[in-house]
Parts: sequence; structure tokens; C-alpha cells
Amino acid sequence: MNKKSYGKVNEDLDKERKKCTFNTTELTHLIEGGEEKTKERRELEDFFLSDPELNDIGAAGEYTSHVEKYQEAIRKSCILFKKIQDWQSYKNCGSSVDMYQSQSSNNLVNNNSKQVSNDSVTENELAKNKQYMVNIYLEYRSILGGTLGSAIMKDGMPFVVHYVMFIPALVGQGTLQQQAYWISRAWNCEIICTYAQTELGHGTFIRGLETTSTYDPATEEFVLHSPTLTSYKWWPGGLGHTANYALVMAQLYTNGVCHGIHPFVVQLRDEETHMPMPGIKIGEIGAKLGMNGTNNGYLGFDHVRIPRDQMLMKNAQVLKDGTYQKSPGDKLAYGTMIFVRVAVVRGVAASYLAKAVTIATRYSAVRRQSELKPGAREPQILDYRTQQYKLFPAIATSIAMFFSAKWLWDIYNTVTHELDEGRLEQLPELHAMACCLKAVCTADAAVAIEECRRSCGGHGYMTCSNFPATYGMVTAAETYEGENTVLYLQTARYLVKCWHLTKSSELPATVQYLRKATSRRKPWINSLHCLAEAFEQVAAGLVEVSASKIDVCSKKGMAPEDAWNSAAIQLVESAEAHCRSFKLNTFINVIETNRDLSPELRKVLTQLCELYAVFWVLKKVGNFLMYSNIRKEDVKSLQDWQYALLISIRPNTVGIVDSLGVGEEILGSALGAWDGKVYERLFDASNESPLNKKPVDDSFHKYMKPFLKSNL
Repeated sequence: MNKKSYGKVNEDLDKERKKCTFNTTELTHLIEGGEEKTKERRELEDFFLSDPELNDIGAAGEYTSHVEKYQEAIRKSCILFKKIQDWQSYKNCGSSVDMYQSQSSNNLVNNNSKQVSNDSVTENELAKNKQYMVNIYLEYRSILGGTLGSAIMKDGMPFVVHYVMFIPALVGQGTLQQQAYWISRAWNCEIICTYAQTELGHGTFIRGLETTSTYDPATEEFVLHSPTLTSYKWWPGGLGHTANYALVMAQLYTNGVCHGIHPFVVQLRDEETHMPMPGIKIGEIGAKLGMNGTNNGYLGFDHVRIPRDQMLMKNAQVLKDGTYQKSPGDKLAYGTMIFVRVAVVRGVAASYLAKAVTIATRYSAVRRQSELKPGAREPQILDYRTQQYKLFPAIATSIAMFFSAKWLWDIYNTVTHELDEGRLEQLPELHAMACCLKAVCTADAAVAIEECRRSCGGHGYMTCSNFPATYGMVTAAETYEGENTVLYLQTARYLVKCWHLTKSSELPATVQYLRKATSRRKPWINSLHCLAEAFEQVAAGLVEVSASKIDVCSKKGMAPEDAWNSAAIQLVESAEAHCRSFKLNTFINVIETNRDLSPELRKVLTQLCELYAVFWVLKKVGNFLMYSNIRKEDVKSLQDWQYALLISIRPNTVGIVDSLGVGEEILGSALGAWDGKVYERLFDASNESPLNKKPVDDSFHKYMKPFLKSNL
């Protein structure tokens, strides 16, 4: 974290800020949820980033070996999570931890069976505790997500799955007694855990997992086994050399019958020596495009035995004699699967894209290149219309993501509360939106970040720009927690089902547009509401075409699976169109329902919203010509509108990215610093290279000089 001062702010960047027409703090508060949220975020950043122990030790990260990167990640993780506990104490947020500690201290846990007496924890206590955990999770999301966490550990954290997957899974799938025991140990980092679901041969297709867990009633144990190489667990963060426990998803067998995938808590390593337990085959999967500090691993089982009570039994139980009982509320486990997808939309996609557009925009204000007019000063590259076309839609997309992410987080909390009460009505809608938002936002972020990198020319290729690490982290999200194409198809299945219900049932809010006629009804005019209607027409049209194709194939005698596959391309398009329509309507809703917005900010947000919409209309113009009111002769006016929006947004561009609130340490970029001292920072970064420590490298005398002399 280079905190060196380079003097005054770059003159061009200073001028950009002075011509901003709106209050940047107002936009920051809108994105973050209010003045108090912004204050809390800054306080949180100061608490962690001011700690010198969280600075890198030795050479800069890009110059360290694979092993050194992991060891440094472990060092920082241990310090970081101790500081998180200190932060909770400072903010009086330790209630959930205290409750679990008090349960343990009152001897509620039977150390032999790891069970807790049935009356030891009440439903009311756990409900309160869950709310404490939600509140604390919000802080963990800020620390571990794409903002603060990326400043401390740019290449990923080996402890992250412990908190963002293992503990939420315990809450969603463990009984009250299992939660009391395991969360107490996990929350206090007595043990470090991971979540082992994906296998070498199977990822998103959960039903195809091969790891088995067979119940032995004679010993009241489950026997976990990896019958094939492809059944080895593959990818879990922290699994390689960090975690000593895992929540393992395996096919449950009792009395010779397979009951499908169920969760089991399995000890992987000895708590004292950290050596693998008997029958555990474990290691790291190797170097990757990014996230090399995450310690992704592989895991195989050779008839590993665990006690019966280490199967999480909130949603299903195995009795001592092997009798299998499924809970009436077994769909509650469904909600846990959604959790990380919800977190990814803001914590990864929106946050990392915000970093990228901030870096690229500030650099574009500082960088001057070529001659527009002979003899005139080289212009800022931000004045080139092509540069604006690269950056401004990405800025609009980032803000649209933040607004959609807030909606998704709010609805997730609402549905989770309803699930606890046995109400499942909104769960399918939440699942469909979490799937498509995760897919669209991660894909858009990856494309836009790469565009931002290219917009910075050769300097964007350097690791000190922070584009390589940023891109590596985001593109990984396109495949973890559900590969994007598969997630699109899951949303599409929901949309087709809703399409068939349009004439007979009430539809959820996000799909009510399907009832509207898809035919062209009136002439096109350039307005935000006409754009919103066009997006809905396209989504509805694609859903109708997909559903009709499936129906036609089915009537011809094609198997349902083959009929579905025949329409898969249109189905993916329909899910993407549905999501973009939702994002646009959410953006519009924020503008229209926030009555306290200043006229200046409302104008800027409207321009960004219009640009987001027009950009995608022109990108997908074929679909809009087919399904919406837009006709061929309207395309030229849309192109002119986009051109005018680029000009209108230009004076406020630096102010807009400043409003995203991405601090210096979090940006971690020589190109995007607040002061605009790009060239000074690039030069200083170059001198961090170990090759510059000596004027002549040893390889010259060892290899190069003998080679040159041999040619005389």
C-alpha cells in the first residue's frame, strides 16, 4: 500500500472535478444507502487499512513465488480475522458469538456426541442470533468482498469460504443443536472450514455428484468415499492446505437406497498437527488466472467414517436404525444455495467494476495523446468519442449493478425470513433473479473491465495498474457458484413456467410484464419509459418464442429434455433479456421514487440510465427490431441519442467515478490514484522489480556473456 505523497493533484484532474455539476457526496450516499452507511464504511476502512501489519512483507506480491503468496495470505488472514473480532467488540456487535460461547460454557454440548440437549436453545434465541449474524455479515461482506478485502489481499483469501459459505450453510441446514456446537467453533476460528461441493467431474449439476456417504447402523456412522477420480472434490477455497474441516455434499445411502445430495461435516486435518486425517487425500489444485491466495484444493475420501450427528439434519434426518426422514420444509436448503450468488452481484461484480471504471476514467483525464488539430496541444483521451463509448456505458452499468444488488439483498432477507416461517411463495422468484443477476452482472463486469484495461493502452497491461488482478477476480465469478449459461437456463425454466401461467394465475412482480401484448402497438419515441417498455417486449417475445418452440417439439414426440435443448439458445437469450429489463426498471425506479434527489443529480442519473438502455438496444438491435416497437428507421435516432448522451455525461465523468467511493488503497493502481500522478507512480512501481536491484543480473555472466563470446 503505497501512501507516498506526490504533491499537488494533476492539473487536468483538478479541472475535471471543478466542472462537475452535482454534489458527488449525494450520489455516494445514494449508492451506499445513506450518510450513516458511508460514515460506517469509511470508519471500517480506516480501522483496517491503518494497520501496518496488513501491509505486504518483502517484495511486492507480483514478484513473490506461489508458495510465498500463500504464506503471506495466511499471515494476513490470521491478523485480519483477529481484527474483525476486535472490530465487533469495538462496535458492540458480538452478541451472536457471546450467545454461542455462553452455551458452550454452560456445558450444553456433549463432547462425546457433539449433540446439544433439545431444550438448550430456543427458536426465539436462534431467530435473534440469526439477525445478529446478518448484521455482522454485512461487515464481513465489506471486509471480504470487492472493496476493503481487495486492498488487503489482492489475490484472494484462504479463509473467505469459512465465513461466506460454511457458516451460512450451517444456519440454513443445521439443527438448532448443530448450529450451537459448530457455529461456536467456526465463528471463533477454533477451526477453519470450507464448503466442498464441486467435483472434478461435476460442477453446477449437483445431482450428478459422485461422492457417497453410506450409513452403517451397526456403528451409527457414515462412511464417505470417492469411488472415481472424477468424484474428487475440486475448487473449494481454503481446501488445499488451510481448512481442517469441510461441509461435504455427498450422495446419501441408507438401507441400500440413495436419497440424493445431503451435507456432512467432516474433519480433514488433525487440529494439533494439521496432518491429513486417515483416509483423507488432500492438496492444492495449482496456479490459476487469479485468486492464487485463495488456496483452492482437491479432496478425496477412502472410506472415511464420521459420527451420525455430523450429517446436518435440519431438512432431513437419518435415525439410528438407518430410517430416512425428510422434513416437510426441505426446500429451506434451497435458500442457502442462493446466498453466495446474492453476495457476488455486489461484492464482486459491482464493486470490482467500480474500481475498473474509476481507474480508467481518471487515467483518461490525465493522459494526453495525438493531435486532433495540427499544432494544438494533445487532447485528453477522455475527449475522444471512442474512449467515451468504451467507458461511459461501463460507468452506467456499474451504478445499475449497485441498485439491482440492493434490491436482491433486500428480497433475499425478506424471503429468508419467510422461509423460516414455512412460506415458500417468493422462493422461486428469488432463485430466478439471483441466477440471472449473478450471470449478467459477472459477465458484464468481466467484459467491461477488460474494455477499461484496453482503454488505458499498454499501461493497463502492467500489474501495477491493478487491471490484471481485478479481471482475474471477476472472471472467476463467471464460473463459480453456478456456471453462467447453466444459471441462465435455470432462470429460463422459471420464465417458461410463468409464461404458461399468464392466463390463469397471478404472476410475481418481476414477471408481470409477460401479460402484456408482445406485438408493436404504437410508434416509437425516444424516451426512458419507451425504452423500458421495449426491454419488456423483447424479454416477453423471447420467452414466447422459446416456450412455443418447446411446445412444438414436444407435440412432434420429442423427449422433454431434447425439446428443451433444441430451444436452449433462445432460452439463454430470454433469461438475459429478462435480467436487463429488470436492471433498467430498477434503475428507473430509484430515480423516480427518491423524491429527495437534487435536480442536478437526478439529471445525471437519468442520463446514465438512458445511456445504459440505449447502449444495449443498439448492441441487441436485432431482437429489438423483431419484438419491440422500434423499427429500422428509428435506429438512426437511437444512435444520435447515444452520441448526445456521451457529450452530456462528459463534464461529470470524473465526478461520477469519484462518487463510487473507491479509496486509494482499494484501487491499488498507479493509473487511477486520486492525485492523477500516473507517470510518477508508474516509474516508482517499475523500480520495485527485483531485476532492478542490481545494475547487472547474474544471468549475464552465467549465460549471456559466454554466448556472446562464443560468437567472436
